[in-house]
Amino acid sequence: MSNNPEAVTKDQASDLQLSKTEQEFMEKAFFYARQALESQEVPVGCIFVFNREIVALGRNTVNETHNATRHAEMNCIDQVQDYCKLNNLDLHPVFSEICVYVTVEPCIMCSAALYDLKVKSVIFGCRNDRFGGQSVFDVGKVLKPVTTVKGGYRADEAMHLLKEFYKGTNPSAPISKVKLKGKTK
Repeated sequence: MSNNPEAVTKDQASDLQLSKTEQEFMEKAFFYARQALESQEVPVGCIFVFNREIVALGRNTVNETHNATRHAEMNCIDQVQDYCKLNNLDLHPVFSEICVYVTVEPCIMCSAALYDLKVKSVIFGCRNDRFGGQSVFDVGKVLKPVTTVKGGYRADEAMHLLKEFYKGTNPSAPISKVKLKGKTK
């Protein structure tokens, strides 16, 4: 877990309660996660909120773009940069007031980016036991973020979406080169 006193533990995760507005933002993130699944992407949806308004939204586009960095959070970071340019705003104060709503715990890469940008908060659905920025490698211990992190909202639903994706075959995955009892694939 991060050094942030508000970081959530695994035992607390299932008890996460959100305000009605926060629930609505998470519902939008789930919409984009379902859209990602339909597009054969890892089903992660994300919303960035600044001054109670959505300024960035999206989903993973890794397979679509053939770019392994195009996670939902990274796509939203790019949108916030565009938003700031369009509205002649300084990035740093904007990011410091951004609340991130994402269906899956941000991976190590995305956690580091969000912490480095000093976003105000991250609220996520299920834990990311493969690549999580808290669960696998606690990025917060290294970067000492000011970001509040809370997880576990609709975790079962978020995990169900991930399981649905991994039931199928990732069309962009490389062909396996595992030897099968003397035979190569």
